[in-house]
Amino acid sequence: MRRKKVWVTSPLMYLMAAAMLAMAVASYPYNRIVFMIEMTAAGLCALAVTVSGILYRTNAVTTLRAAARVLTAEDQEVLEKFALPVAVVAPAGDVVWVNEAFADSLGKGHPSLGENASRYIYPKTFRQVMEASGTAVAYGGREYTVYGARARHGYILYFVDDTYFKAVNKEYKDKRPVVCIASFDNREEMARDDAGGEESRITAEVEAVLRSWAMKEMAGFMRRVSSGRYLIITDDAHIEEAKQKRFPVLDSVREVRNTRNTMSATVSIGVGRGAGGVAESERWARQAIDMALGRGGDQVAVMQGGDTYEFFGGLSKGVEKRDKVRTRVIAATLSDHVKASDCVFIMGHTNSDLDSVGSAVGMWAAIYKGLEKPAHIVINKGSTLAGSLVEMMERSYPEEGVFISPQEALQTVSERSLLIVVDTHAVNYVENRELLDNVKRIVVIDHHRMMVTHIKNALIFYHEPYASSASEMVTELVQYIKSSAIDRADAQALLAGIMLDTKNFVLKTGVRTFEASAYLRRRGADTVSVKKLFSNTLDSYKRKAQLVSGAEIYKECAIATSSWEFDDLRVASAQAADELLSIQGVKASFVLYKVGGDVSISARSLGDVNVQLILEEFGGGGHFTMAGAQIKNVSMGEARRRLIRALDDRLEETTVN
Repeated sequence: MRRKKVWVTSPLMYLMAAAMLAMAVASYPYNRIVFMIEMTAAGLCALAVTVSGILYRTNAVTTLRAAARVLTAEDQEVLEKFALPVAVVAPAGDVVWVNEAFADSLGKGHPSLGENASRYIYPKTFRQVMEASGTAVAYGGREYTVYGARARHGYILYFVDDTYFKAVNKEYKDKRPVVCIASFDNREEMARDDAGGEESRITAEVEAVLRSWAMKEMAGFMRRVSSGRYLIITDDAHIEEAKQKRFPVLDSVREVRNTRNTMSATVSIGVGRGAGGVAESERWARQAIDMALGRGGDQVAVMQGGDTYEFFGGLSKGVEKRDKVRTRVIAATLSDHVKASDCVFIMGHTNSDLDSVGSAVGMWAAIYKGLEKPAHIVINKGSTLAGSLVEMMERSYPEEGVFISPQEALQTVSERSLLIVVDTHAVNYVENRELLDNVKRIVVIDHHRMMVTHIKNALIFYHEPYASSASEMVTELVQYIKSSAIDRADAQALLAGIMLDTKNFVLKTGVRTFEASAYLRRRGADTVSVKKLFSNTLDSYKRKAQLVSGAEIYKECAIATSSWEFDDLRVASAQAADELLSIQGVKASFVLYKVGGDVSISARSLGDVNVQLILEEFGGGGHFTMAGAQIKNVSMGEARRRLIRALDDRLEETTVN
């Protein structure tokens, strides 16, 4: 709130005191008591105005003298003729003096004296200006950089008019070239079994949409660089405009459909923004398109400054890739790296589940029994959620030493050791970060959608976001490494991982999922024995039922919270999240539970909501239909409120229409 101008209102106060004096004189003949009251009020008013004027003049003189000493000016004339706009501000924030340059620029059309300094620096605060070495502000249609100097009594503000330079800088940034790489995600899948020229029509329509977007909306140009890949050049201003609209080109491409199977076309776009040159922008765009495809496609990944990403879209579930050529090549390359190693360690993610342990068992069997190399699975038995599977494997292989602790692994690591990370690709979620840092040769096998914090120094990064599970990927690899290495126990471990992540072949299940399961069945997997690995205790079942019964529905999302802790809390919470999806009208479920001082979230959907995008707000990740996150140092009530805010902000844009 602006302060009153004391020196402007003082004359008015003097006039009011004089009027009161006149009224008192006029009332003297009629009522002497009223006369005395009015005379006292008039005198007090005049005294108050006089004292305030004296105090202001004293304050202003003191401030001006201090300002003159700071400027090393010998007299006020030098300060008055100073080329830059200068304002002297009293300790309370009032402008007590300005020079001619200030009056001509910032004070034009409005008296400056008596105003609070915040008028000229809004929305910045006075403290921000004084603490910073130059603060950008805008006033009267001009751009300024404000510098503050502290005097003994008061402050001095210098206003540097750099409107022209800031305009040039903005124009430079807006016109800076930005390279985009677009990829037609499902071109092969839409054209498969094409008998009527659909491929040509679909490709032509997708290219037309991209070309129209690049030339008309982005004021750039587009060139096809390979089959299904396009190079787009535009500028930063149009990228910012498209970002504000959340890249509607994704919706336009999805309108292109295959008339035979009604499948929608999707594209992914990688954007390299803020680079120092075109070559660097192109390199960032390639990294961004890899990130977008690794997250399932049908989205835009904007790489800014070479280290941060923004994502838009991602509403398609992804289309299964049937080509197994890459799997065969990966298997051959992996075999070569294993043969060149003295020992192989296999590690999953923290709080390992049936898919993490099952895929690790599959790799162990292929390496230890197929390639005849020393191999061990690194696991924290105290925190695993697949205790029944670990016990089954130890009974089946009592002498082989299948499982070892991270501490045992660290003691035997050498330069020739190989670490295979399964069912995760994020450095923050591996079973043991120290082991990851100490092993130089790393292989990653994972199916989760790509996260920014992925392992970057891997010899092999085998990432298939279209796969149902890491166990499915390992099952395919094993068949090319040595098919006969898998026996009954190993097959059951792999099948358990597939069944866990597909919810008994309901979610994210493709042709390759059933092919892998059929191979495991041939290798001796018993579905009844696998089902027993999922069995719960009565107490665990009751706790799951408590979570489900206490759930609430918010915007077609079921939210359940657990403020108590017990041994199998994570398993019960995940099962409760699955169970909540069976409630009519529920599109997604979220179960929040305490882990020490943190709150973990287990999220599920049937494909109507991308829960991964929602939990990315909390640093989590996972799949379109299954994701998790952990919020550090927060109460259950605050975690629930933050989830509600995330649903309010992102539920609509993450819902498949």
